[in-house]
Amino acid sequence: MKRMLPAVRALRSRAARTNRTARLTRTVRASHTIPADTKPQRKPEPSVRTSLALISALTLTAILLPGLIVNKWHRHDPPVADHPYLQAGTLAPSAVMGGNAGNGGAANESDGGPPAAGSQEGAMQSAGPGSASSGNAGKAEARSAGRTGSAAAASGNPAPQAPGSSVPAASSNPAAAARADAKTTISELDKTQIRIYLTKEKRIEKVPLELYVRGVVAGEMPVTFELEALKAQAIAARTYIVRRLALHETSDMPVDNADVTDTTIHQVYVPVAALMKRWPAETRRTNLKKLNDAVRQTRGQIITYGGQPIQALFFSTSNGYTENSEDYWNHKVPYLRSVASPWDPEISPSYKETVTLSLSEFYRKLGASVAARPAIRVLETTAGHRIKEIAVGDERLSGREVREKLGLASSQFTWKIDRSSIHITTYGYGHGVGMSQWGADGMAREGSAASQILAHYYSGTRVEKALKLPAFKS
Repeated sequence: MKRMLPAVRALRSRAARTNRTARLTRTVRASHTIPADTKPQRKPEPSVRTSLALISALTLTAILLPGLIVNKWHRHDPPVADHPYLQAGTLAPSAVMGGNAGNGGAANESDGGPPAAGSQEGAMQSAGPGSASSGNAGKAEARSAGRTGSAAAASGNPAPQAPGSSVPAASSNPAAAARADAKTTISELDKTQIRIYLTKEKRIEKVPLELYVRGVVAGEMPVTFELEALKAQAIAARTYIVRRLALHETSDMPVDNADVTDTTIHQVYVPVAALMKRWPAETRRTNLKKLNDAVRQTRGQIITYGGQPIQALFFSTSNGYTENSEDYWNHKVPYLRSVASPWDPEISPSYKETVTLSLSEFYRKLGASVAARPAIRVLETTAGHRIKEIAVGDERLSGREVREKLGLASSQFTWKIDRSSIHITTYGYGHGVGMSQWGADGMAREGSAASQILAHYYSGTRVEKALKLPAFKS
């Protein structure tokens, strides 16, 4: 028994130590217990994770949606062409109202007639109300320059130049030219700034040349015309301003430090802000795109004869034929020849017009004796089937003189006398020299390209791509 006591004590001592260790362990664990609200959560099931992601996505969408909607509407503003100078100024605050293309008053036409190529040009203004929005092909006879011959657009690569000309020759592949042109760097001509005197606002607006061309196309031709007709008008407008700048012609300007006015004295120009107000909201985008396309697809193209820009006149509506230049201005220009234009009588609302005057007013305006009531006789007609010379009693006048003195739409007319009145019916609208705008649209409707339209109305010319203002031969 005494021998067992040490073993029992040892067991008791070991048990005591074990109990102390257990108590100490419990105390340490208790002091390091993690609160319930901070314990790691069980990993959600896949369906729960999907729901959380969906909720997060919806929240993000709700935050960003207003901005996305705003951007969507900005993207649907009227589009602007890719060309940098057709982007600049579009709907800009500096764009102003100007160029009354729909109600242009009559402008005087030059007595001197078209100048020979390379000479200082006289003022050959247009006559008659313009109409870009009413569909009257701008009844404006703008003395614009533009004439196309055989080729269309030039390629993007430098082309050979015509002898004695700074204008490179054009490519015969318009589609390839359009693709190449998109990659072409900005030329010196592209950078040319046009200073336009806005007659109603009495201030000068400066725009890049291609933007000026767009404003002229809008002012001189209805946007409802076929694209190829608009392109022909764009080339004509560009040729006019290039020729004018190259000749340093400013003698007919009413103010200093401006190149052209926005009226039919030169070319009707309409700023983009005015177009936005003129067009209904639902057509603005389409109309502006069409104008931009007409300008961009003809970028830099002008009409030349003998390697130099021509003076390509245009007018609203023919009587079925255009006129030789010498039959209206007593000056023969080789590319302004009489050609058939059979489309006008069919489609132009301005083809036929009848005005009535008292006989006394008629004779007085023509310088004839009112009391004698002299006879009226046609003495000679032109190649364009207009009156070249007419006799009123002893007075002999040209068809142009009668047209201007009586304010007639055309120098082809017939008349009928009824007691104290005379009823005069005219055929066509305008001087008849150069391109008929309604004829151009008629050709385009039948599938003709701009180059073909211009080649028809301007004999022996060609379309070339200008990289800078040409130097005229002395």
